Amino acid sequence: MITSKKLTAERLEEIREFPISYDEDSPKLTQEQMARLKPAHDEYWNVTPVKKTISIKIDADILDALKAAGRGYQTRINRILREAVNQGKI
Repeated sequence: MITSKKLTAERLEEIREFPISYDEDSPKLTQEQMARLKPAHDEYWNVTPVKKTISIKIDADILDALKAAGRGYQTRINRILREAVNQGKI
């Protein structure tokens, strides 16, 4: 039976720590080999995320700092949040 586990920081750490066994059918790849890998179907990797409009409150100093870098502060907020999620910080 397969149970669903949410991708919490603990679960991501559990996945990172899971031992990997290499053999002749699945050898360990070098960094150069990894760099040459490409997805079999590019259309699955080139998906534009759906944008949703929300209303949030952000500390004024943080918003000022993001706006001070010029146009695109909402894109920067999204990038910062995405990086945090991808790194398991959220």
